[in-house]
Amino acid sequence: MSKNTNPKKKVVVTSTASKPAAAPVQAPSRSRAAAVPRELIFTKTNFVWMGIGVGLILIGLLLMSGGKMPNPNEWDPNLIYSFRRTVLAPIVILAGLGVEIYAIFKRD
Repeated sequence: MSKNTNPKKKVVVTSTASKPAAAPVQAPSRSRAAAVPRELIFTKTNFVWMGIGVGLILIGLLLMSGGKMPNPNEWDPNLIYSFRRTVLAPIVILAGLGVEIYAIFKRD
């Protein structure tokens, strides 16, 4: 038995009529992405209106808070079911939500 000194086989391609190599796909570089200015969806006026809406919602929640009884042995329904808590505060909160919807859909 003879020993093979080179166990690796060498493959030689003799045909030149192969498919053309496809161009390598390149990921977009950051320099090109940074060069293209992007326009934001919301402008400064949209954010101002959004702030007004959030402010109205917070004011409505503050109007609705409270109602602690001064004496825990007595029940006073006027403290819980007052006009401020049952009518005014929900109207202010709904107005704030309406302003938020307006701020989102407002176009300059």
